[in-house]
Amino acid sequence: GCSKKKIVEGLNRLDLTLEDVDAVFLTHEHFDHIGGLKTLLKAREIPVYATAGTLGAIPFPEDARAVNTIRADEPVILGDLTIDPVTICHDAAEPVCFRVENGTGAVAVATDMGCFDDYTVKHLSGVNALVIEANHDVRMLQTGPYPYHLKQRILGKNGHLSNDACGALLTKLLHDDLNTVMLGHLSERNNLPELAYETVRLEIEMNDTPYHASDFRLLVADRKEPSPVVEVNAY
Repeated sequence: GCSKKKIVEGLNRLDLTLEDVDAVFLTHEHFDHIGGLKTLLKAREIPVYATAGTLGAIPFPEDARAVNTIRADEPVILGDLTIDPVTICHDAAEPVCFRVENGTGAVAVATDMGCFDDYTVKHLSGVNALVIEANHDVRMLQTGPYPYHLKQRILGKNGHLSNDACGALLTKLLHDDLNTVMLGHLSERNNLPELAYETVRLEIEMNDTPYHASDFRLLVADRKEPSPVVEVNAY
């Protein structure tokens, strides 16, 4: 959802430009995820991939040519990458998260989901690096300034994962080759980076698994700065 300027600046930090971007995959149509899309596509016609519901909720120009419809559980091949759209619980038209593999490793980006189940765990299992939502601290949200209806939306099954729920999901995904976990989509008003980190860390330590938070890198994504480059372990 960041601006085209921010996207370009982030690419430049990695010695990349917009010309190096082969595609844009959209999880859903909410503005905090597509805010910079219009100006980005004006600068360069980059292929966009999204579900039919998401595409239908975004006012693309009628002559848009680089728009591709994807479906959950039907992987897309792009170069040496296999991108698997995974259905999530969120109050959007047809939201998904993404698992990406290249034959030697796998990563996933899973945010904006109010709940998880065995299907979620199955599709996120075995990744080497994971961006996972730790959106809010429940107590901060309940006592914070948001109106009641918004609090209920965030707390609902189609809302967002709390720090505790994030930790509970993560404990089901731990394995020997998990290299890095990045906590993302933190609420600016209902969470703190230190609180998200510590809550998830404690959930892992207190859970009945053979793993500890020290077994992998546990990071918190910055709201305004590009995340560090993560190198994952091969299979």
